[in-house]
Amino acid sequence: MKTNAFPSTLTRLDRSRHAAPQVFERLRDMILSLELAPGTVLSRADLATQYGLSQTPVRDALMKLGEEGLVDIFPQHATVVSQINVTSALQAHFLRRSVELEVVRTLAEQHDAALVGQLRATIAGQMAVRELKNYEQFALLDQTFHRQMYEAAGVPQLWDLVRRRSGHIDRLRRLHLPVEGKTMAVVRDHTEIVDAIERGDADAAQAALRKHLSGTLNQVDQIRTRHPNFLTDD
Repeated sequence: MKTNAFPSTLTRLDRSRHAAPQVFERLRDMILSLELAPGTVLSRADLATQYGLSQTPVRDALMKLGEEGLVDIFPQHATVVSQINVTSALQAHFLRRSVELEVVRTLAEQHDAALVGQLRATIAGQMAVRELKNYEQFALLDQTFHRQMYEAAGVPQLWDLVRRRSGHIDRLRRLHLPVEGKTMAVVRDHTEIVDAIERGDADAAQAALRKHLSGTLNQVDQIRTRHPNFLTDD
């Protein structure tokens, strides 16, 4: 197991806001980006010191991460970043696919030119960071693309729901991003989705989305081979 270590720039909190949600979001982002890899030990005392807090908000943040399955909490012993649970990833994929199929159908029926422009701008941003192999920014823009669709469909709270259930599959996708051709495939998929929305072709939009969301899960065996200690089926 690896111990935790954080750059000092990440320990500064906004003192006008509650501490626990900020610690939760920061740790969650670091887990999803794999900056905190599976097996990393998170010391409540060390985190409290690094963030300049009492242990109570840190404990609350870790408990919330535990509710999402992103950490394993061993009382009186340690808190450890969890392995990526493939079964949980499959269920999150089922949920997200079910919701987003209806999202893209709704958008194709709306004919919102402004949305199409926003989505194409996000894709252009992905192309730019793809050239730089900035996988972290690419992943953030991928999230932005999908969030924009939820918001345009009038269901932003469903985006929050899906996001909170997607920690395991999001980490799988992050492991998959550096594979040759993956980022270009994401750009192509996003473009196909937007093209179909712009044409008002709901069936094509759904087909493109279905293909897009299944890409990483089709490569689980290869990801497991490259990262055998990161994945579990339990």
